[in-house]
Amino acid sequence: MPHAGRALALSELRERIGRLESRGRARKALPFGVLAVDRHLPGGGLALDALHEVMETGAASEHAAAATLFIAGILARNKGPVLWCVRCRDLFAPALAAVGLHPDRVIYAETHREAEVLAATEEGLRHKGLAGVVAEVARLGLTASRRLQLAAEESGVPALILRRWRNDCERASDAEATAAVTRWRVSAAPSHPLPVPGIGRERWLVELIRCKGAEPRSWLLECPDAKGRLALPSDVVDGSLSEEHGRRAAA
Repeated sequence: MPHAGRALALSELRERIGRLESRGRARKALPFGVLAVDRHLPGGGLALDALHEVMETGAASEHAAAATLFIAGILARNKGPVLWCVRCRDLFAPALAAVGLHPDRVIYAETHREAEVLAATEEGLRHKGLAGVVAEVARLGLTASRRLQLAAEESGVPALILRRWRNDCERASDAEATAAVTRWRVSAAPSHPLPVPGIGRERWLVELIRCKGAEPRSWLLECPDAKGRLALPSDVVDGSLSEEHGRRAAA
């Protein structure tokens, strides 16, 4: 359609202009505090003026609990309120607080359509005082993601997309290209057994599937503590998996 073609051309033009304006400007990054991760990422951490995707695998991936806490831990370490755009009310505030994101810092924007979630996200990114904007969506097209990336670059507020799929059709959209600077996949991993009966600190397999300026990589990490900080398991040397495993995970 002609109108769609013009819209895509304008989006591409805006993105090119944004790159030119930001060329030579140091990109601010939020370190994870884990050397194995930070030294692999361009800038030494997660770029703040950028769009990032996070998804989850496993039997409970529809609920994306681990991916949600991964995002919450990031935002817990950044200053300011958080705008969280959702389609349904299933966020568990005590769990967010357990990884350092106090409920008083979270502003919820509830809609019933994904297009409205993305629109609310783009509008939120225009406010520079936010620690970040989260959008829970199943699909994220190239045009929509470019708009969010440009908005994040202009304000310096990170946009974090939490991919949540309710069926196989939505899950298939995972193969669609987006303008996200990084793409992460989080899944549960066995915790280290304790010397006494009980449950150890939860562990995740954190996979960097795509990153502009860095190769895909995987790490075995412990979930965020009460201040949002990830950690290397004490029985793992550097938390990183082999290159061969990383290539298989990124496939």
